[in-house]
Amino acid sequence: MLLPYTRGGKKDMRKIKYSKDVDALIIELSDSPIDFAEEEGQFIIHFSKNREPVLLEVLDAKSFIINSLSSLLEEKEVAIS
Repeated sequence: MLLPYTRGGKKDMRKIKYSKDVDALIIELSDSPIDFAEEEGQFIIHFSKNREPVLLEVLDAKSFIINSLSSLLEEKEVAIS
C-alpha cells in the first residue's frame, strides 16, 4: 500500500508503505540517493551523503502503531525502544 504525501495541496514524491511480510512501516522522506543507514531500537534511518534523512523504517510496525494509538487514547507517553 503506497500513500502519496501532500503538503499544502502540493503532491510530493514521498510515500508511506507497509511491508506485511516483514512487519515494517517504510516512510520515504526524500528522493535523494541513500548513502548509509543507522539503526536505533526499532527504527532504521537511511541517510544521504549530506546526512539528511531519506528513508525511515519502523520495525515491528503493528506493535508500534497499536501501542502509539493506545497511548493516545489513554493520553499517556509511549517509550520508544
